[in-house]
Amino acid sequence: MQTSKRPVIARRSVLLLLVLAALLVPVPAFHAPQTHRISIDASQFEYSPGRLTVNRGDTLQVTLTASDVVHGFFLDGYEIDARVEPGISQQFTVSADRSGKFNYRCSVSCGPLHPFMIGELVVGPNEPLWRASAIAVIAAAAMLIGAGTRRSA
Repeated sequence: MQTSKRPVIARRSVLLLLVLAALLVPVPAFHAPQTHRISIDASQFEYSPGRLTVNRGDTLQVTLTASDVVHGFFLDGYEIDARVEPGISQQFTVSADRSGKFNYRCSVSCGPLHPFMIGELVVGPNEPLWRASAIAVIAAAAMLIGAGTRRSA
């Protein structure tokens, strides 16, 4: 007994279209931009914290300190360059207006491991997890439909 595969193909096509719609439909930002007050300490060839994560549109008010020697802070992609001496903090503001990963590095030769003194600013797209949730719901629906199709066959 042969069964038509058209209903299965049609259901899969609908699910594929739903996944594509969930991935491609533009959504406005749901989270209001926030201001983060962050203290970054530079010492012994590392920054603490070494990784910052914010959303696009957020503002970072950074207080930079040095614990051992003179250090620098250069943020790739934002062209922010600061120099800090031990005991004297520097403050600057970063408007995270671009999504992506941006390295910050010491811009003052501070010792033999200076080239490895790198941190990372991760600017997320400011979208909630609704896309992932929508895809999870669609995948669950696909599994239920697939299970129902196998039982009836």
